[in-house]
Amino acid sequence: MSFVTTNDGTNIFYKDWGPKDAQPIVFHHGWPLSSDDWDAQMLFFLANGYRVVAHDRRGHGRSDQVSEGHDMAHYAADAAAVADHLDLRNAIHIGHSTGGGEVAAYVARHGIPQGRVAKAVLVSAVPPIMLKTDRYPGGLPIEVFDGFRAALAANRAGFFRDVAAGPFYGFNRPGAKVDEAVVDNWWRQGMTGSAKAHYDGIKAFSETDQTDDLKAITVPTLVLHGDDDQIVPYKNAGVLQAEILPNATLKIYEGFSHGMLTVNADVLNADLLAFAKA
Repeated sequence: MSFVTTNDGTNIFYKDWGPKDAQPIVFHHGWPLSSDDWDAQMLFFLANGYRVVAHDRRGHGRSDQVSEGHDMAHYAADAAAVADHLDLRNAIHIGHSTGGGEVAAYVARHGIPQGRVAKAVLVSAVPPIMLKTDRYPGGLPIEVFDGFRAALAANRAGFFRDVAAGPFYGFNRPGAKVDEAVVDNWWRQGMTGSAKAHYDGIKAFSETDQTDDLKAITVPTLVLHGDDDQIVPYKNAGVLQAEILPNATLKIYEGFSHGMLTVNADVLNADLLAFAKA
């Protein structure tokens, strides 16, 4: 397996597939998953001639289960360590959910200053901030995230099963057909990671105000969100991102869930490819 060691000594696992002289597409996964969540996209873009790269966030998947550093600043720095190690240039960075926050932080704080980024994509992403604040009164109350923490601490395995089998993919909607293999894969990825990283990560993905990151992203940015996202409501996320970003294109998918990259991969992959080629 391939790892890069960050400045604070954390070993970050990464995948790097395809021709090294091809344009790189870098994938940033959501909470509490791993780079395995990008299988459908990585194989698709590999088949279309791209170099595809994805890493496991610290405390997630095969990366070190360190005690500290579970915040957007470290997430972005770890992503920068991977990009630096592989010397990725002219890259397209695609982030889902918490990974969208990581993309925003990486591109704004590292990628653009280092001249490594061509484009960015935020899918069902958490910025500018999930939490209800004076600045963003449409956000979710802190009690929602306190509930996540309590459920994780009480029974992480059960909590993860409930999220995957319920709202994440919209499997709780009337008439929805539950794909048990998709649920099992979500649960497998989550339980591979660290409970400490997942617990601390709730604060990272819900309470980090990334307005300034969004304002600093000058490269073309595609914003994709489903209007039936029960995890990250689109009106306080994708819609606001498109208003704040200097160079954004917004697409809202009717009836699509938070996990649309998996259950609607054919639709999302086509739109991602069109943006990459544009």
